[in-house]
Amino acid sequence: MFKQLTDPGDPTFHVYIDGEAILARPGDTIAAILLRTPPYVARHTPVKETPRAPFCLMGVCFDCLATVDGITSVQTCMVEARPDMRIERPRGKVRVQP
Repeated sequence: MFKQLTDPGDPTFHVYIDGEAILARPGDTIAAILLRTPPYVARHTPVKETPRAPFCLMGVCFDCLATVDGITSVQTCMVEARPDMRIERPRGKVRVQP
């Protein structure tokens, strides 16, 4: 699908997608990382659990929603990755903590 272009001297760090350590660089959006990480989806719809991937990449379509550091429904195309972020791909109905 998508491949990260890198120079050997580029600084890198890890984020965790569904518990798996994934390499990222400063300036990467979470959506960009999701697009290059199998299974290449950001979430599954609440009713039919249809896989959805980032689409518009400018905050309009909401197909890139994921849980980031415990916060649900984060537009991943609008958030730059930071070291040690925890990203979870929602599957089915999202449960909101009171």
